[in-house]
Amino acid sequence: MTMKRIVIFTGGNLSAELMEELREDDMIIAADRGALFLIQHGVQPHIAVGDFDSITEAEQTIVRNNSIQFIACDPVHKDLTDTEMAFETALDHEPSHILMLGATGTRMDHTLANVHIMVRAMQHQISCAIQDKHNYMTLTTSRTVVEHRDYTYVSLLPLTHEVTGISLEGFMYPLDHATIRMGQSLGVSNKLLGTTGTITIDSGMLLIIQSKD
Repeated sequence: MTMKRIVIFTGGNLSAELMEELREDDMIIAADRGALFLIQHGVQPHIAVGDFDSITEAEQTIVRNNSIQFIACDPVHKDLTDTEMAFETALDHEPSHILMLGATGTRMDHTLANVHIMVRAMQHQISCAIQDKHNYMTLTTSRTVVEHRDYTYVSLLPLTHEVTGISLEGFMYPLDHATIRMGQSLGVSNKLLGTTGTITIDSGMLLIIQSKD
């Protein structure tokens, strides 16, 4: 049976406000410190996965005893980040959507790697988003409707060498079959005119970042 949505909590920037994003029917997969965060906020992960090298042995025992399933790996002899391990686990359950929380933080390498993970979700025909207190990120290769979500700005950045045929409806600064190439800032800091806006592209992969200060 296909899951409707899987939420991944990983060990980056997490805040109590993000707990409000959870729905009753979500499957919750927690990576490393993300599992401890959930348990401390009264939520039992369906699956906790990772090397758990960012928490103490006592905290790891708490995670083990308060997760429905616990999957640990050696912190040295592994090829995947904890977040990618959680993502791979999510793919096994064939969700229609993956929401990643705690996937951004002070480690830019991890943040960018997690943005790239969203590309793999699209390759599996699974919609995916990364959300934190200040940002909501998604990808499109065709057409998407952007909801306001209480964010101030909407920025468009190419994840391929170029994105062509970009047309915007419902935005302060409209575009009509525009092309944005890597290194150009044309798509930065747009705004929605109302509650939604539509983005359509002809080719390429476009990163959509909704943000607020």
